[in-house]
This record gives sequence, structure tokens and C-alpha cells, in this order.
Amino acid sequence: MTVHQRDWQAFVVPADDGAVHMDLAVDGITCAACMGEIERGLKRLPGIRKARVNLTSQRLAVDWVEDQTGADEIVAELERLGYAAHPFDPASQKERQDKTGKQLLRCLAVSGFAGMNIMLLSVSVWSGNASDITPETRDFFHWLSALIALPTVAYSGQPFVKSAFRALSAGRLNMDVPIVIGVGLAVALSVVQTIQHHHHAYFESAVMLLFFLLVGRYLDHNMRGRTRSFAENIAALKAEVAARINPDGSVREVPLSKIAAGDLVLVAGGERVPVDGVVSSGISEIDQSLVTGESVLVPVKPGQRVYAGTLNGAGALQIRVEAASGATLLDEVNRLLETASQAKSKYVRIADRAAQLYAPLVHGAAGLTFLGWLLAGMEWQPALVIAISVLIITCPCALGLAVPAVQVVASGQLFKSGVLLNSADAIERMADIDTILFDKTGTLTLAEPELVGEIDRQDPVLALAGQLALASRHPLSMALVKATGALVPLADVQEVSGAGLETNVDGQRLRLGSPLFCGATTEAIEERLLAVPGASLLAIQYGEEPVRLLAVRQKLRSDARDVVDQLKAQGYALEIVSGDTQPSVAECAEALGIENWQAAMTPSAKIARLEALQADGRKVLMVGDGLNDAPALAGAHVSLSPVSAVHLSQAAADAVFLGKKLQPVFDALRLSIRARRAIEQNLWISTVYNIIAVPIAVAGYVTPLMAAVAMSASSLAVTANALRLKWGNRVAADVEATAAFGPAASTKGE
Repeated sequence: MTVHQRDWQAFVVPADDGAVHMDLAVDGITCAACMGEIERGLKRLPGIRKARVNLTSQRLAVDWVEDQTGADEIVAELERLGYAAHPFDPASQKERQDKTGKQLLRCLAVSGFAGMNIMLLSVSVWSGNASDITPETRDFFHWLSALIALPTVAYSGQPFVKSAFRALSAGRLNMDVPIVIGVGLAVALSVVQTIQHHHHAYFESAVMLLFFLLVGRYLDHNMRGRTRSFAENIAALKAEVAARINPDGSVREVPLSKIAAGDLVLVAGGERVPVDGVVSSGISEIDQSLVTGESVLVPVKPGQRVYAGTLNGAGALQIRVEAASGATLLDEVNRLLETASQAKSKYVRIADRAAQLYAPLVHGAAGLTFLGWLLAGMEWQPALVIAISVLIITCPCALGLAVPAVQVVASGQLFKSGVLLNSADAIERMADIDTILFDKTGTLTLAEPELVGEIDRQDPVLALAGQLALASRHPLSMALVKATGALVPLADVQEVSGAGLETNVDGQRLRLGSPLFCGATTEAIEERLLAVPGASLLAIQYGEEPVRLLAVRQKLRSDARDVVDQLKAQGYALEIVSGDTQPSVAECAEALGIENWQAAMTPSAKIARLEALQADGRKVLMVGDGLNDAPALAGAHVSLSPVSAVHLSQAAADAVFLGKKLQPVFDALRLSIRARRAIEQNLWISTVYNIIAVPIAVAGYVTPLMAAVAMSASSLAVTANALRLKWGNRVAADVEATAAFGPAASTKGE
């Protein structure tokens, strides 16, 4: 369906304060400059309140007053600016982005293969010009190069030609316009000079120019595409239907959109809760990691709240709806994620900022060079050759590779340290960090709970309890199985929903589960919790023996205290923001020596704390693993998540660290400073290169061939500088990182 046939008004939804909202997928967004152009262009329309572009997902969110501007006018303005709009749908957008990535890869492969072959022919011509090549042989090699170059440029140049054409059609310039002009003039002049039997042609310059530029564009597209799975992961947690209990007691499955506050819904065992509400009847256990970050199942009974997206255990529940589709906590998490990720997409890369002035400056320099030499009495053809040399020698290859080259090398070094990057510019942003927020459960601690203290595996009651625990997948039961090493399950085990397990052994009743289920007194429970603050209790009752209360909790990562001490020594401000209980968080903070901590925090509370720190000018690293951490992970200046995290948190994080230690967090910060320095050095290399090379080219001392060689040399220079991250002596690297931390430490502690 074409843009003009689509009823855009059908995609408009109500927003706040009487405004309306529309989400669009926009094709043709390649850099931060495109974002600014779209947002500024739309805000010129009457009634536009807010226009936000997400660079990673190419999603445009617009809020406006409907009676002042229509949806069709917004789409028409985008078209006038040179961008194609589609209704935003995560699945179709993923398909379009995958298609774009495949096209870039094909163009890259074609230009690389063609460039190598043309370069072989050019080397023969260069060496022959210095010796005894015949004119007929030289012309043959030039025509053979043209035969390869012309279709290659026509095919591999498509991404740049389409982008430049859209920009020119909208009456604007972008970085692709001078690229297309330079390549086009080089090829056209090469054909003319081949016809005129000249000694030189510049086919290899045009093709290699495309190859280097496509490398940078493909890397950027590929890295940005890694973060587009937010909507897909959220969708996996959302129920599409709900089982509504009608007044006559009948149960009917209806779309979630038909469920309203006050309705009664049935949630069977093992199903996801579709709504926010209060349990009306039934007893079960709920995985509430969405809210608390805790993997331990929480018993629920009538009167207790449950949330959409949480996972019900074995028991059936009847839930009185308080918030249905669109207003649940899960929807709030989704909105926070989208808002936070859009805000982060405002970050403009250093290379993008430097490249914004590239097009007008290069056009001006090349045009003035051509006119200047014509006025000086030179023929148009040699004057054009000099102008082409200026266009080629100022090619943004070095500038375009300055950041990606370091990212590729640093990514490899981070991988060796157990850190996997999700975001292309995470390394740059990590170097700015002065404050670190840690979640507790699954981040400072290991994800799997363990029994507190040593146990006697020879104890017959504990051994029987371990065998009984094999009948359950409850995290506390699994901790007991691991501690006792039980392998053979007991027979005739009965599960009491929300309470525990029981069976008979040698005529004696054996129970395993909650303390109250096993008959423990309130005094005994309180005494045990006082001895082990923040722990969960697993009770064992065997016959007439006294009830045993086992404390189970998640252990701190083995190196957590050492890493915290290292981070504090470097001047970072540390905080714990956790959804866990106050005693548990307090004990963890005391063990690690972290003074600032907060407990029982919801997703919105975490992101509120994050925004408060950012308002004070802090650059915050968020380290978390739960779904309740996902909005803060997306909104932080940079974020890390352990590999054990839920899929959504991994997608929201800029990087994921592997293993059971916290050391990768410190290693990532250390390496990011070295990588940031290499990026800045690369930008200086490309800047100094242009300062030196452009005047020489303008003076006529550089041919297009020499310009292509110089351009390639500048690209090799920034690549070699990036490789120093890998080649450098490890001891020297540590000294360098320490030196880099030193000056930063004085500012981080302020």
C-alpha cells in the first residue's frame, strides 16, 4: 500500500492534555543530523508539541493538537524532508532493517572484490608507466578496469546515491552528497581520460572509496540493530487474552482489550498474570521478579496484589482487576523503556558532530579550487582533476573509521575480559562515568540462592529432605538439593499449593516448605531471621522431631568486596538501588562497605533516582539484572547487565558481563578510558590529516591517485592506532589506565 492510500488518521491515538499521538517508522535516518532535521522540521508545523526520533529503532513519536495539524500533513512533511514513513510495527521494522543490512553487506562484498581486482590492474599500469608499457596495453587495462568499476559503482553506490538524491530533492545537503559527486566525477573523468589515452585513470580510487565507506556504514547499522529487541521482549511477557469469569460463574476467554477494572479473571497454574489486580480466591506462588528482582517465588493468598507479566505457580487464582491492558505495571515499564531509550538516542557521537560541517566545507573547497585554477588560466580538465583530488583527499573515511575501528578492537578486548557489547558507543560513554548504581539481587549477589552456613550431609533427616526437595523446582528446594547432593527422589510426594511438600517415610510424616506449613512457631521464625537478616527460611519437619529452619539467601559474588574497593579507590560514587527487603539490602551494603543504599524500590523509583542524579550533572552507570531494572538500564548514561539477567534487561543494557565475578565491571571501565583516548587520538589524526592534505591538494600537487593513497593511509593510521589497544604490553596498559584514572578520580570524588 502506498503512502497516499493509507488512512494515517487510523494510526492516531489519544495522548495527554487533549493531544494525540502517533508512532512512525522512518526510513533514511543514518546519523544524529537526520534526527535533528526531522525534529526541527516537524516542530515548524502548527500544534506540534513533541517530536522524538529514536536512532536505534528509527522510530518517530509525535504528539500534537489534532485540530491544528493532521496526520497526513505530518507524513507529507517527512516526505518533503526526504524521508519515507510507515506505521511503526516492531516486526515489520525489524524486517526492513534486516533487509537494509543485507543490502549493505552485498554492496560491501561487491566493492571489496572489485576494488582488489582493479587495484591489481592499476599496479600493473603504474609500474608500466615507469618502465615500458605500450599505449595499447595501458588502454586495455584501463578499459578492463572500467568494465569492472562502472557496474560496481552503480550497484555498491546505491546506499549513498539514494540518500544524496533524497537530500537534494528536499533542498538540503548531507555527507553522502560530496561522496556521490566525488565518486561520480572520478569515474566519469576516468572514462574520458581512457578515451583520450591518458596515462592515468582513477577507477580504483572511486571503488576503494566506496569500500571504506561501506565498511563504516555496515558496522554502524549492525551495532545499532542489536538494540531493537525491546518491543519483542516486552511482547513475550504480555498476555493477549484473559479468562473472564462472568456473573453466572461461566468462564470465557476474551481479548485483553475487553477486560475492564472490576472484572474477575481466572489465572491457571503456569500462566502469566494478564492484569494488575488483587487475589479474590485461591492460593499459589508468583514469580514477582518484575517488581522485586527476586527470583524466589512469593506465596500469594486472597487480598494480595499481583501484577501483569508475573508468572503464576501451580495454584489457580481468581483475580479482581484493578488495571487492565494499557495501564498495568508492565505497560508502565514499557513506557519507561521507550522514553529512556529515546532520551539516550539523543547522545551525539563525537564523529557525527565533527562530520556535520563536512558537506558544505568540502563542496566549498572543491568548488573554489576549480574556479581558482580556471581564473588562473588552467584548462577545465586539469582544474577538474585537482577539484576531484580535493573531494577524494578530504573523504571522511578516516573520520568514519575513527570510532568504529576502536570499537571493534575494544570489543574484542572486552570479550576477553568477559564483557559483550550491545551498543556501539557504550565504550565512549563508559569513560565519562562518575557514579555507579548497583542492583543487589543477581548483580552483587549470584542469581542462585544457597544455604547459609555448612550442613552435615551425613545427617539422615537432611538427606531425606534433600530427596524430598527433588520433587519441586522451587529455588529454595533446588538450593537444598544442591547442598545435600540428593539424587534419588522419594515416592508418593504430595504438593500443597503455596505451602510445600509432604510424604511418609518409615511411618513418619516428612514435610518441607514454609515455616508455618511445617509447624514452626512465630518466635522461632523471628529468632532465625534476626540471626540471618534478609534470608528466606526453608523448614523441615520429620515425625516428632523439632522443626528445623534452614536460612537460604543469595551469596555475594566472590570478588564483590574487592571490586567495590577498587571502584571506590578510583573515586566512583557507589549506591545500591534494590527492590529487595530493607534487612537484606542493609546487610549487603554493610558487607560491601557501600554507605548509600535504598531498598524496596519499584521500577519508577529506580528511574526517578537515576534522573535525580542526572539532573545534578552525574554520569551514571547502572548495573542490574531484573526486569524491574530495565527502565533504569535503558535510561542510564551507560548500563551493564550480568549474563544471568532476564532477556529484556539484556536487551536494555549497553553491555552484558559473563561469569560469576564482578571484575568485568571494573575491567570495562578501565578499558573504556583507554579506548576513549584512542578515539580522541583518531579524531585528531583525521583532523590533522585534512589540515595538511587539503592545502596540498588545492595547490595542485596531488592527483586523484595520490589522493586515494593518502585517504587510504589516513584510514590505515587510525586503524593502526586502534590496534594499539590489542598490541600494547599488558603491564604498560595497566599503568596507562591507572594514570588515566588518576586525574579523573579527583573530579569523580567532588
